[in-house]
Amino acid sequence: MRDASGVLYFPNVKGPDQDDGPRSAAMIDDFTFGRVAVIGDLLLDCYINGSVGRISPEAPVPVLLRAHHSAVPGGAANVAMNAATLGATVLLVGLVGEDESAATLKTALARAPGIELSGLVADPAWTTITKTRVLSGRQQIVRIDEERIETPPAATRAHLISAARAAIDAADIVICSDYAKGVLSDDVLAAIMDAARARGVPVIVDPKRPEFSAYRGAFLVTPNRSEIAVATGLPVRNDAEAEAAAHAASEQCGGNVLVTRSEEGMTLYRRDGHVTHARAHKSEVYDVSGAGDTVVATVAAMLSAGQDLETAVVIATTAASIVVGKLGTTTVSRHELGAALLSKMKETATTVPLDRARSIVNDWRQHGARIAFTNGCFDLLHPGHIALLRAAARQGDKLIVALNSDASVKRLKGAERPLQDAQARATVIGALRDVDLVVIFDEDTPLETIMALRPDVIVKGADYREDEVVGGAFVQSYGGAVVLADLVSGRSTTSIVRKIRQAAPDALPC
Repeated sequence: MRDASGVLYFPNVKGPDQDDGPRSAAMIDDFTFGRVAVIGDLLLDCYINGSVGRISPEAPVPVLLRAHHSAVPGGAANVAMNAATLGATVLLVGLVGEDESAATLKTALARAPGIELSGLVADPAWTTITKTRVLSGRQQIVRIDEERIETPPAATRAHLISAARAAIDAADIVICSDYAKGVLSDDVLAAIMDAARARGVPVIVDPKRPEFSAYRGAFLVTPNRSEIAVATGLPVRNDAEAEAAAHAASEQCGGNVLVTRSEEGMTLYRRDGHVTHARAHKSEVYDVSGAGDTVVATVAAMLSAGQDLETAVVIATTAASIVVGKLGTTTVSRHELGAALLSKMKETATTVPLDRARSIVNDWRQHGARIAFTNGCFDLLHPGHIALLRAAARQGDKLIVALNSDASVKRLKGAERPLQDAQARATVIGALRDVDLVVIFDEDTPLETIMALRPDVIVKGADYREDEVVGGAFVQSYGGAVVLADLVSGRSTTSIVRKIRQAAPDALPC
């Protein structure tokens, strides 16, 4: 909620001099994050993207016309990326081979600020685990795994234990990311718990074992519905069953339990018996890959910033709703998360100032998104507007709509316009599924906004010539494009206003 000055209040966020007093004002952009040790199974997630237009004559399988290939950190490495992207310093410990996938993984991790890689253990006999997904658009066709699941040899485990102890000595919080690939063996896990207990550092475990007693000593265990159902033998179909299963899991591991329940949100069961249900935020789910990584990384980062567990879980719920709307293994930035949290306090969930929009767009671009842009007054939304927005959305992975401010509309359209103020217009535009971000500009043209956001493509109606599109030459100067979309004939706000005035002369101001 907000006070009269517009300051955002998070539930249960305590100030530095508060215990159980009034809730304090806090902005996620101002959080100071600590050092998070991430220990676990490292993966490399590869994506081969293309388009399918025919079936092979050799067999009844689709033929993919390959467009591009990408590789991103997965598993514990994705947890590290998520925590670092939020602003935490990450000490990563895991096992890689001496192969091409290991080199690719290290290169990808090295590009992320705040991740220390001195804890990576290389074993020439180990195969760096790689998962390759083949996709046509947003549809996954097949996944190819390269892995050899076995417990590392004793000498390698000793190196892992040494690296884990060094990371824990420097950490404020520890994450054990268990993908059941061999790194978190019994002796390694026991050494982690002993070292953390000796220093009083809390441990969060993302579990994969069929039973949770090996995680005894953890502060928090974060199973999903299927994992906790297997571990406890109990169903998890509603709140009451989630509470019962979480209680049983807590008896096994001795710690707090956070059950991630997909579209139903999360259930936090504390050792003292207190239960919190954090409801999921509605989102267009494209891909749940790595959503659990985002949750555990966000909770750890928030705890490292001094927030309490309930607040960390509420914020992590928002982070999860963002990441499932993205394609593939990815992260949520502090700017994206801050904008989403702020959106709960606003009428429109997608309108942000230009400086915040620039940060969000940069984060999208770092994850390979193609940015589309269009602009207009959008005073009374009509089928022509919808056709333009849909055409613009098809040109990229993310669509930004720049809206003329009220003053800008008056200068362009006359004193009687706009019929709806900027916030109302932004609310309507932002509610459309094709629109990812709305920015309001006060100038006569969106050139300043375009120069700040540097979209990959500008989309305007076909009533323009390419050389008339504001910002078109600028976008083309760095390799971008201008696309002119077909218009829906006879549709405009002006014509609608004219018809209303003809039917009811007193309905609108002259």
